[in-house]
Amino acid sequence: MRAVLVGEAMLELSQDGSLWRLAYGGDTLNTAIHLARSGVETAYLTALGTDPFSADIKAQWAAEGLDTSLVLAHPARNPGLYAITCDDAGERSFTYWRGESAARALFDCNGIEAALAHAEAADLLAFSLISLAILPENGREALLALARKVRAKGGLIAFDGNYRPRLWPDRQTAQAARNTAIAVASIGLPTLEDETMLSGEADAATVAAHWQGLGCGETIVKLGAQGCRLPDGQILAPAEVLKPVDTSGAGDAFNAGYLGARLRGEEPAQAAVAGHALAGWTIMRRGAIPPRDC
Repeated sequence: MRAVLVGEAMLELSQDGSLWRLAYGGDTLNTAIHLARSGVETAYLTALGTDPFSADIKAQWAAEGLDTSLVLAHPARNPGLYAITCDDAGERSFTYWRGESAARALFDCNGIEAALAHAEAADLLAFSLISLAILPENGREALLALARKVRAKGGLIAFDGNYRPRLWPDRQTAQAARNTAIAVASIGLPTLEDETMLSGEADAATVAAHWQGLGCGETIVKLGAQGCRLPDGQILAPAEVLKPVDTSGAGDAFNAGYLGARLRGEEPAQAAVAGHALAGWTIMRRGAIPPRDC
């Protein structure tokens, strides 16, 4: 099974004592790396620059097993940058420098037509509301058109409703983009906290009903430490209660565990167990993509 994920990858600064560690991250990238580590043939569709940082992180992704053939090069832009700070409970906050990132101009890059033709053959195409937020209107339409083509060919479309208010001019624009994406998705991965911020929907059942009503039947609502709501309404808690070191990338890791299991033919409940396990491993280590240690 072949997966293609679409979005923005950034340089990541995370604190390690009195020092700052440089790595990389981004919601769909995090999921892509985890999928590649698990043995799923995974490609990432994005744009980087021609600078040394871009070359370095692309090489690091390839070393993780990620297919970088769909990583395009923008001649005048570089990757975005973000820094993570965590409180005593491991909850994180972010500072961004991403306004002119190369990924925002993905659909203007040389090679995009060939990359899209390649992506159309994916068994799974995954993207997020952040993937849409960073793109101009023509880019959003191109990404949604790609999703429709993949689904028409029998592929799965996974959509994560990651809502970051600063990336949108207003909530109404974000809601419209989210709803359009939900309608083309076959697997929905919303987070209750994001949905409450975006639409005021305060419980998982209401969120699931909204997503399923728009056509995304397999909707899994992520509930943070409480677990997730499965498509059949069951609430599945993680196997154990953990004291997080860093919650960065927890939802992205859950997505990877869930989607990887579904690609292997497991049912949603078993897939959610895999998602919880990978998210639990991630939050006990620093950074959105912790180095492999097992």
